[in-house]
Amino acid sequence: MLPVHVPATAVVHPDRDGHPYMSLGLRLNQNVLQSLLRDLQENLLPAASGQFAACDMDIELMEAWLRLLRLSKASRDIPALAPAYEREILYRVLMGPQGGELRKFGQRESDLSRISQIVKWFRSNFMRPIDIGELASKSGMAINTFHRQFKRATGLSPIQFQKQLRLLEARNLIAFEGYPVASAAYHVGYQSPSQFSREYSRFFGASPARDTESLRQIESMRD
Repeated sequence: MLPVHVPATAVVHPDRDGHPYMSLGLRLNQNVLQSLLRDLQENLLPAASGQFAACDMDIELMEAWLRLLRLSKASRDIPALAPAYEREILYRVLMGPQGGELRKFGQRESDLSRISQIVKWFRSNFMRPIDIGELASKSGMAINTFHRQFKRATGLSPIQFQKQLRLLEARNLIAFEGYPVASAAYHVGYQSPSQFSREYSRFFGASPARDTESLRQIESMRD
């Protein structure tokens, strides 16, 4: 459960028979979440765990997702049933091991809610130089508090967060948009292509040219 967007890389492995996979996501609606929280007894909700982690899906949550998914074949039922299934999914998550983190997202003035707004800003402005004092001011926090809350929410410092966004975007530009390495580096905000190449190799484990060539080969095998 991720109430804030964080930069990440992942690999999805096909099943043993090579069947395609399906991924599902639910865009968090703070109004729906707040309405649900008002209907629940506060003492029954789990406390925040302090960190994000992958969790096993229990049968109740899986069945709620399946009911929502089946609506894709019954479009006339969507207006009446989709809100109920969305609310059930949020309830199941709230009562699970990451429920405390989701609960914080439902509190408009919580630190997590304010950090999520900064994360949204980052995703549109990661090419620009950042001013930590300005970001802390935007969030209504002191600089030290902002650093602490940002790392708690994302697992990264603001500088690390920006760097990973830049590297992931550059990877896409080189591998799939045909950008030369230096052009991609400048495009995402680096002033030095050599520094970009060093940080890229450290993060992805291979040089930009070698790493993106491997990505293109994987993509061509899927086609």
